[in-house]
Amino acid sequence: MTLNFDIFAIALLLSPFAAALLAPAMCRHGGVAAGWGLALVPAALFVALLTTVEGVAAGRPVRLAIDWVPALDLRLSFLIDGLSLVFALAITGIGAFIVIYSTSYLHDHRHRGRFIAFLLLFMGAMLGLVLSDSLVGLFVFWELTSVTSFLLIGFDHEREAARRGAIQALIVTGIGGLALMAGGVLLHHVAGTWTISDLAYSPTLREAGWSYPWVLGFIVVAAFTKSAQWPFHFWLPNAMEAPTPVSAYLHSATMVQAGVYLLARMSPLLAGTPQWQALLCSFGAITLLWGGVAALRQTDLKQILAQTTIASLGLSVMLLGIGGETAAMAVAAYFVAHALYKAALFLVTGIIDHGTGTRDITALGGLRDTLTITFICAALAGLSMFGIPPLLGYLAKEEMYAALSAGDVWGIVAIVVMVLGNALLGVVGLAVMIRPFMGPLRPTPLAPHEGDFALWIGPALFGLASLAVLFAVSSYGELFLAPMASSIAGHPVDSHLGFAVDFGALPVWLSLATWALAIGIYWQRDWIRAAIAKSVPSRAGKLVRRRRARAVSRATAPGEPEVEAELDRSVEERAVWTWDRGFDQAMFGLIRAAGGWTRVFHHGRLELHVVVAFACLAIVLVTPLWAMNDWPALPHFAGGAFYEWGVIAMAAIGVVMVVLAPSRLGAIIALGVQGLAVALIFMVFGAPDLAFTQLMVETLSVVILALVMTRLRLSTRDPRPYEDLARDGLLALLIGGSVSLLLLRVLQGAFDGRLSEFFARTSVEIAHGHNIVNVILVDYRGLDTLGEISVVMTAGIAVLALLRRQRKRKAVAA
Repeated sequence: MTLNFDIFAIALLLSPFAAALLAPAMCRHGGVAAGWGLALVPAALFVALLTTVEGVAAGRPVRLAIDWVPALDLRLSFLIDGLSLVFALAITGIGAFIVIYSTSYLHDHRHRGRFIAFLLLFMGAMLGLVLSDSLVGLFVFWELTSVTSFLLIGFDHEREAARRGAIQALIVTGIGGLALMAGGVLLHHVAGTWTISDLAYSPTLREAGWSYPWVLGFIVVAAFTKSAQWPFHFWLPNAMEAPTPVSAYLHSATMVQAGVYLLARMSPLLAGTPQWQALLCSFGAITLLWGGVAALRQTDLKQILAQTTIASLGLSVMLLGIGGETAAMAVAAYFVAHALYKAALFLVTGIIDHGTGTRDITALGGLRDTLTITFICAALAGLSMFGIPPLLGYLAKEEMYAALSAGDVWGIVAIVVMVLGNALLGVVGLAVMIRPFMGPLRPTPLAPHEGDFALWIGPALFGLASLAVLFAVSSYGELFLAPMASSIAGHPVDSHLGFAVDFGALPVWLSLATWALAIGIYWQRDWIRAAIAKSVPSRAGKLVRRRRARAVSRATAPGEPEVEAELDRSVEERAVWTWDRGFDQAMFGLIRAAGGWTRVFHHGRLELHVVVAFACLAIVLVTPLWAMNDWPALPHFAGGAFYEWGVIAMAAIGVVMVVLAPSRLGAIIALGVQGLAVALIFMVFGAPDLAFTQLMVETLSVVILALVMTRLRLSTRDPRPYEDLARDGLLALLIGGSVSLLLLRVLQGAFDGRLSEFFARTSVEIAHGHNIVNVILVDYRGLDTLGEISVVMTAGIAVLALLRRQRKRKAVAA
C-alpha cells in the first residue's frame, strides 16, 4: 500500500490540533460517544504509520522538508525512521484508548471537553517532537509539550496541590528547554546545519574538542529534566495530581520518555565517549535505585507507579550510557514493554479508584470477584513488569542482561544495580497485581464494581499485546525493534529476539536472581516499608524533637493527642530536607530576591529612574570608543549658504530658549521652534518626506503638551534647586556629547551602501512603491511602524484617561 506522504504528513501533524478544536463541542453534545469519535483521529494516524513499517525496516526512512526561512537555511523537516516510528506508534496507539478512557472516566465532569482538547494538543506536540528532523522544530514542539502538560497536570486547578504540581513541572522542564535551545544553537554553530539526521554523521563536533562538553552538558540537562532523572526527579510524583488518564499517558510513553528519546536521537552524535558513559550510567543508576526504593514506601497506587516510572527512566538512561548494539536493542524492547504495561497499570488504578473510592493499596483486597476483568488486565501488566515469559517484559529484561559484561569492576557494579533495580520493579508488579485483588474482601468507601467497556478495553488490549508477541517474536524484532536500535546505534542492527533458553549464559542466571530477590522483597514489603518510613537521620531527628517541643509549648491545646500528632507530622516534614522541599526553598528565595531587587531599582522615584537610565546610556555610548581608543576626528565645517547657517542658528537658539524659558508654556513653544529648525534642515538637505513628518510631529507635540498643561492645571513655572539643575544640565551635555561623538565616528567610517541599493532596487518590483521612504516604513519595517503607532495610540489613551480622571476629581470635589 502506498501513501502520498505530503497528505499523510499534513494530516499527521495537524489532525490532533484540529480535533482539539472540535473536542469541547463534541463532548458537550455527544456525551461519552464523543470519545469514540475523537479517538478515530489517533487511530487513523496509527494505521497510517503502520503502512510505513516495512519500508522503514528495509532501510527506507520517510522524509519531508518544508522551507521556512531559506535565507537562514531554516526548514521544518520531518523524519520517520525506526526510532521516531516506534515512538509515534506508541503515542497514537495508546493515545486513542486514553481518549476513550477519559470520556468515560470524566463522564460527569463539566470541563471534560476542555480536558480532551488539552489531551489532543499534547498528542500533537509529542508527535511533532518525535518526528521532527530539525533542531528548531524539535525545540518548538519540546516547549509545546511542556505547556500542554502544564495544562493537563493543573487541570483540577481549584486544588492547590494540582496547581503546584503543574507549576513545578513547567519550571523544571522549562529549564531543560532553555538548555536544549542553547545546545541546538551551539550544534548549528559548530556543524553548520539544523537537520538532526545530518548531525548524526558529522565529525565536526568531535573535531572541535572545545564544543563537545558544552553540547553534551546542554543535551543531558534537557533530557534529565524532561525524563525526571536524579536530581530533577521530584516533579514527576507531584504530577500525579493530574487525573489518572493524564498519568497513564504522560508517564508511560509520552512526555517523560521525551528525554530518553532525545538521548537516543543524539546517541550517534554524542555516544562513545567516557563523558557520555559516565554521566548516563551514574545518573541512570542512581535514578533507578532511588525510584525503586521510593516505590516501596508508598501506599497510594498512583504514587507507587510514579516512582517506578522514575526508576524505569533511569534504567533506560543507564542502558543508553552502556552503549552497543545489544544495549540499543534493550532500550527499544524496554520502551515498548514499559509503555504497554505502565499505561495498563495506571488505567487499572483508575478503574480501582473509580470502582472502590480509594487508591490505598493497604486498604484494598479481595477485588478479584467483583473486578474480574480489571484483575486479568492487572495480572497481564504486572507479570510483564515482573519479567515473566512469554510477555514483552521478559524479552526486554533478557536484552538488558545480554548487554552487560562482568569483565571489570564497573561491569559488576552495573550488574548489581540492574538486578536490584529490576527486582524492585518486579516487587511493584507483584504488589499491584496481587494486593488489591487477592485475600479477603475489605470494606471500601464505595461498593466495589467493575468499570464499563470504555474503561477496561484499553488495559485489556495493552496486556494482550504484551502476550501476542509470543506468536510473532521474530517479526516483532525485525520490523520494530531492530530499526529502532539501528537509529540509536547509528548503523544497522540485526534482531536476535527469541525465547530460547541457554542455561550456560549469564542473562538466564541474572533473571533467576532477579525473580528470587523480587519475591523475597515482596514477602517482607510491609516490614521494609515501615523501616523506610522510620529511617529519619539522627540530625533531622534531633531537629524534629527540638521543634516539636517549641511547637507544643506554643499550641493552643497542648497535651491533646490529635494536636501533638499533627505537630509531629508538620515539624518532621519541615525538618527532613528533600529535593521537593529544596525546590520550594529555591522558589521562595527567588521570589524574595526578586522582591529585594524590585525595591532597590523600582523605588517609585521617576526622576531618579530617568537620571540612571540616561547616565547608563552615556556610559554605553562612550565606553566602546574609549576602550578601543577610536575617537572621531573633529569635523571641518566648509563654507555653507547663509540660509543653512541661519537654520542651524535657529536650532541652537531653540535649544537655549528651552533651557532658559521662564515658564512651562514658553519651554514647550521653544521646543517646537527647535523641532521646526530640524525639519528645515531636512528640507534644505533634500529630504522633504522627513521634513514633513518632523513638522507634523512637532506641531502635534506642541498642541498636545499645551493642552495637557492647561487641562491638568499645572503651575506655570518649574522651580528646581540649583543642584538639580547642575546635575540635569551636566547629564544633558554628556548625552549630547556622547551621541555626537558616536555619530561622527559612524560618519567618518566607510559607507556601506548595500542596504540602500537593495531598497532602491526592490521597492518597485517587490513592494510596488516608487517612494522608497514610504515603502521602507510600510513594507520593509511594517511591524516596527505598527509598534510605533501602537505606542502613540497607547500614549493618547493614557492622556485621555488622565484628563478624565482630573475631571472626575473636580466633579467629586464639587
